[in-house]
Amino acid sequence: MNDKTRNQLLLVLFLGVLMGALDIAIVAPALPSIQNFFGVGDRALAWTFTIYVLLNLIGTPLMAKLSDMFGRRSIYVLDVTLFALGSLTVSLAPSNLFAVLLAGRALQGLGAGGIFPVASAVIGDTFPPEKRGGALGLIGAVFGLAFLVGPILGGVILSFTGWQWLFLINLPIAAVVILMGLKLLPTTRPTVRRPFDLPGMITLGIALGSLSFGVNQIDAQNFLASLASLNVWPFLLAAAAALFIFVSLERKAQDPILNLKLFKSRQTVLASILSAGAGLGESGMVFIPALAVAAMPSIINIKNASYLLMPVVLAMAVGSPLVGRLLDKFGSKVMVFGGTLLLAVGMMMLSNGSLISALWGFIASAAIIGLGLSALLGAPMRYIMLNEASAADRTSAQGLITLFTSVGQLMSSAVVGAVAASMGGGVTGYGTAYLVIGVIAAILVVLTFGLKNQQQERATQAQTEPAASTD
Repeated sequence: MNDKTRNQLLLVLFLGVLMGALDIAIVAPALPSIQNFFGVGDRALAWTFTIYVLLNLIGTPLMAKLSDMFGRRSIYVLDVTLFALGSLTVSLAPSNLFAVLLAGRALQGLGAGGIFPVASAVIGDTFPPEKRGGALGLIGAVFGLAFLVGPILGGVILSFTGWQWLFLINLPIAAVVILMGLKLLPTTRPTVRRPFDLPGMITLGIALGSLSFGVNQIDAQNFLASLASLNVWPFLLAAAAALFIFVSLERKAQDPILNLKLFKSRQTVLASILSAGAGLGESGMVFIPALAVAAMPSIINIKNASYLLMPVVLAMAVGSPLVGRLLDKFGSKVMVFGGTLLLAVGMMMLSNGSLISALWGFIASAAIIGLGLSALLGAPMRYIMLNEASAADRTSAQGLITLFTSVGQLMSSAVVGAVAASMGGGVTGYGTAYLVIGVIAAILVVLTFGLKNQQQERATQAQTEPAASTD
């Protein structure tokens, strides 16, 4: 594949990932309008997010495995098609049927769950090792930035038109991605096809679904009391039980939905833990506006507080492609070490009440965090997994990174909300919450010393280069 074709292929992957990632958060500014349109309460409205996250978690391992079985092209196009159908369903939902909107969001989440891991695997299939870092950096930047840019972009669109257009805008983008994907995407699959691991997929779906529902029902204002609720602890218990059964099934499966042999690699274990920490840090950024209002009430209010996410966004926009390029020169260990260190420093700065009482301190803290996240959410983790997995398990391995990042994001709101509420909210509450994340990030810094250096990575690359057929 020549450079021109690779660039066109990268555009297809870029657009697909952008579309899927944006819809995690772009709906936030439209929630009041959606609530008025359907006439539902706050708890029902929360399912607009919950159902998307839930099906996204389930879709990640499912679509990743299907990609390894049936080929990248067909599954990537299927993912984008499902996402487009979900977007159309949401936009056409009648005002008396909120369930139709939820069904559409479920379809969106299921399709989006596979887009990122399949895109990362395609890069592994088609880009030579010395160019993978830059390509993964670009795709990683899109995924990370979309989570933070979504609410801002959603607000801009809503200032001109109705909430339905937040979803209708996906249709022409999906059409372009599908047409270009059918032309450019390779089909990589194993020569021998084994039976699909349905029991494993069902138990993993139950585990992820129970975890997602249970965590989303936790009330941060009454954290300990909510843990005793029948809407929380039975589901968390079910998640733990299903996970135990899942591991037992996967050890016996002929072709497991998640190859547990991947976890025999220390690199895979470390990359998974680091990805969960990155998701925790990224999702914690949504509380920055609340902290800014409390820390600088004379200059920051509810209307302009969201603009203080911009330093994070801009730092990630600059940092992610840069990290991708530096990755090819210095290897993943150096980049991940730098990312976790910056994340820890930035979070500690946000926990310092005197520092963030000045606007420059707040901006500096947010920018440092953004640079740290650009390394942790961008190319390095994907790069590690491309090296550690065989071609037959490449997409499943990429799905692991997405899965653990999503679990970290899921846990973040519960952690930050619980700590902030227990400390009385305000600067003290949110500052303590960011201190907790900072301490977690400092632990991640220590874990990076267990990663392979550049020479060891290159030796591993020589052993895991493609063994699958491509047409």
